[in-house]
Amino acid sequence: MTELTVQALLDTDTAHIRDVACAGTCRHRSAGECAGATTLVFPYRGIYVRHLGRDEAVAEANQVLFFNKGDEYSVSHPVTGGDACLSITVDEALLQELAPREHVRDQGVLAFRHQRLRIDPRAQVLAALLRHSLAQGAAETLEAEALTLTLIRRALGERTSHAPQASIGHRKLVDRAKLALSGDLTRRWTLAEIAGEVGVSPVYLTQVFQQVEAVPLYRYQLRLRLTRALDLLGEYDDITTLSMDLGFSSHSHFSAAFRQAYGRTPAEFQRSVRAR
Repeated sequence: MTELTVQALLDTDTAHIRDVACAGTCRHRSAGECAGATTLVFPYRGIYVRHLGRDEAVAEANQVLFFNKGDEYSVSHPVTGGDACLSITVDEALLQELAPREHVRDQGVLAFRHQRLRIDPRAQVLAALLRHSLAQGAAETLEAEALTLTLIRRALGERTSHAPQASIGHRKLVDRAKLALSGDLTRRWTLAEIAGEVGVSPVYLTQVFQQVEAVPLYRYQLRLRLTRALDLLGEYDDITTLSMDLGFSSHSHFSAAFRQAYGRTPAEFQRSVRAR
């Protein structure tokens, strides 16, 4: 696909890691594609929709997506701006060892039951550190491999991941809310505005969103904005400017939210990336 830009970050017997960016100029479903190997995909910028048969999954920074070997799928970009993802293929024997049984199908080859899982902030920051370190050529191979396995273990963990537990109709409603939020991360939405975008009452939206994602809507949006900060911190010298650009009310509000999510301040994360 000519819209794709792919940067190889790691190639070893343990893992193959790619940084994949898509311009996202095509709003409609792409032609069918097929995964050559079972791959875990961690979106970190933008948003797209993956279509697998009649099922759909919104790919954004709070999720890990599973591309099972041999599954035919297509993608679409209902929100402009394209997307970028960290794509990880791990040796199948190692992935078998890492994947909890409740997440994989009972068949001969390794395949995941769900299209996606919601990941926690710790997995998000691990993915960001792995990507930044490899992109800068600062991570030793052994360190990168160990960090990769830690990230996957975290992303698949019983207490650190969440599979959507709701009807297809409820998941589609929540997906519409995600598309609205991701279309303008810096906007200070009101609950009524988001509910109006998806055509339901604010009460119903908050109830269904909590049921599907197991976190409140406001916290979900906050994590999207903080993950964007993980992506951009290496490019900003002034953290106050970054906090304003991401729609936070102040530097202190941004720093407090970042520290609560990731266990370190934005400045500490920035220094760790640059030190590498």
